[in-house]
Amino acid sequence: MTDSQVITKFSRRAALGALTTAAVVAAAPKAFAGQSCRSSASYIEGVVSPGRMTPVMWWSDQLVQKVRDTATPPPPATRAFAIGHLAGFVAVNGLAPRYAGPVKLPEPPTPVNADIAYGTAVATAINALFGWDNCELMAFLDGFEDGEAKNNAIVWGANAAHAVLDWRGEDGIGISKELLYTKLDGPMAWQPTGPFFGAENGPTFKQYGGPLLPGWGKMKTFAVGSARDFRPAPFPRQDSKEFMRQLEKVFQWGGATSAYRTEDQAEIAFFWEDGPRGATPPGHWQIIAMDLLQRQDLDLVDQARFMALISMSQADAAIVTWDCKFDMDVLRPETAIRTKILPQDRFARFHDAEWKTLIPTPPFPAYTSGHSTFSGASARMLAHLLGTDHVSFTGYAPDLVNWPKQLGGVRRSWTTLSQAADEAGASREYGGIHWEADNTEGLRIGRLIADTVFDTALPRLG
Repeated sequence: MTDSQVITKFSRRAALGALTTAAVVAAAPKAFAGQSCRSSASYIEGVVSPGRMTPVMWWSDQLVQKVRDTATPPPPATRAFAIGHLAGFVAVNGLAPRYAGPVKLPEPPTPVNADIAYGTAVATAINALFGWDNCELMAFLDGFEDGEAKNNAIVWGANAAHAVLDWRGEDGIGISKELLYTKLDGPMAWQPTGPFFGAENGPTFKQYGGPLLPGWGKMKTFAVGSARDFRPAPFPRQDSKEFMRQLEKVFQWGGATSAYRTEDQAEIAFFWEDGPRGATPPGHWQIIAMDLLQRQDLDLVDQARFMALISMSQADAAIVTWDCKFDMDVLRPETAIRTKILPQDRFARFHDAEWKTLIPTPPFPAYTSGHSTFSGASARMLAHLLGTDHVSFTGYAPDLVNWPKQLGGVRRSWTTLSQAADEAGASREYGGIHWEADNTEGLRIGRLIADTVFDTALPRLG
């Protein structure tokens, strides 16, 4: 797409969407703007200090809340984070361009309130991606005085969002949802899993449906080029000593009643589980990013870029790992242990039809681990942006809905970003739902993705 084509989209098609947004805002009763929105628990209350609250923090929280409230799975959640954060970045960076961006914008109007432009851009993206009743934007705008700078910012921010939405409208999202799962031959191929976990509480379900989003890996990436350039090492062969070792490890350490797993390792499994009805694994790292971002003395543009780069890394991690999952098609430990799919002359001692994982097994192939890839990418990008991996921080689990007994009052601490990522990846082994290779290769690939995004995306101009 040429620059002139992008500008044409911005000034014609995108402007129609922006005018619609502006018209809705203008037509809304003033009294409504002062009313509180539906009760929805914030993820950054008690995390981000009131004096550090900025539009980037507030709207990042809104994005994670929308993911939770709509029960959006991790891959679409990362796309929403990336589009929302890029929309906000494009809006404020475009006022006085400091960095290159994914779309070209015309000259901005003057005057423009940058805070309003950012909020309107993210809100417009949320509206397009989730459907939305306009309440959050109205509440946000009510904090600013009426006038030309406010009106210009509303139209400019909405225009910027529609430019980004148009750009990602060609990313293959429609086709990705239509692709069906193609099963590989052999005993190592993935099979549907069920609710065979032993922990108290947890999500309630009887049986999973089909595999989750088998076509997601075919989407266009945000920054890293081809997903196939980030392939892991081959998964250990069924007849190898390495596979035998990993099977024994998960059999001993990952079962619901494991005598090998420590209490701390069990807590780690629950802390990073981030399952249905919550922020999702990438959303957990979004909250960590906001906590660490508030420590930095960054202006609005650099805060917007900070969150956009985190989200782009997560979105590309989702595409890469889903491409790997459904191309390599590796079974879950649950299937290897509970069924007799593996040759029993070699694996009979690891067969147990009553064996249960500690936490639920997700409904898609194992290799590589999404948790590990998201965590490797998020932590490495944070290290790039902060200039060091040596960052001490603490955190609570973002959601207690699935594990109220196990996580109430639990707070964990880390001295480096990579330590937190390693812990998040290992949590899937402690929970019994991933092989060791899923974790270690996922972490490695996630870090490579973050390195590539940091080196290539949103570079400084000049």
